[in-house]
Amino acid sequence: QVQLVESGGGFMQAGGSLRLSCAASGNIFSINIMGWYRQAAGKERELVATVTSGGMTNYVDSVKGRFTISRDNAKNTVYLQMNSLKPEDAAAYYCNAKTLVEFVSPDIRRTYPEVWGQGTLVTVSS
Repeated sequence: QVQLVESGGGFMQAGGSLRLSCAASGNIFSINIMGWYRQAAGKERELVATVTSGGMTNYVDSVKGRFTISRDNAKNTVYLQMNSLKPEDAAAYYCNAKTLVEFVSPDIRRTYPEVWGQGTLVTVSS
């Protein structure tokens, strides 16, 4: 059973920094895209940033220049370094993996189109 486990959320004052981590567990063969989404109270979930297995990144405009996404393919882990935090960054942050391939047996692999983590809360005070 594959899982995404996030860590690193918490409370920070505006202007501060936090680093989120998300580790995929299980017998993983590959993950195409890993990313972070967030959902603030009363709002829809939105894309924050994604990174492909080859290292190509994509960011929502509101975090460009402040957040950096990176991944360690050997550890099946994705990170989100969040600098210059603003109150509007406060949200539940969810890790996402697209096209995750799992080893079921030496000759059998299972593909998960999409997997979500349980979320980690980021609170930013003004």
